[in-house]
Amino acid sequence: MRQQVNARRGTTAERGYSGAWRRARAAYLRAHPLCECAECKAQGRILPATVVDHIKPHRGDMSLFWDRTNWQAMSKPCHDRKTALHDGGFGRPRTA
Repeated sequence: MRQQVNARRGTTAERGYSGAWRRARAAYLRAHPLCECAECKAQGRILPATVVDHIKPHRGDMSLFWDRTNWQAMSKPCHDRKTALHDGGFGRPRTA
């Protein structure tokens, strides 16, 4: 089943996660080294950011993909939680 889902999604490069993205991501994380998720902000929690999240899922819209106002730095656990709850991760329906 996972292979079928991944085949429908396309490769990371096909989804826009190219060398240009990796460079932009690295620069963004250097400028935003801490998790910026709402939960961490609300709780005053300080976690290192390792993921650049698209606040609004781009779903292939390259304009939205590259819109830096749609990016936030997140820790991996926070990003995984957001993805599972809102973006249809782990087989859940999309809410956004």
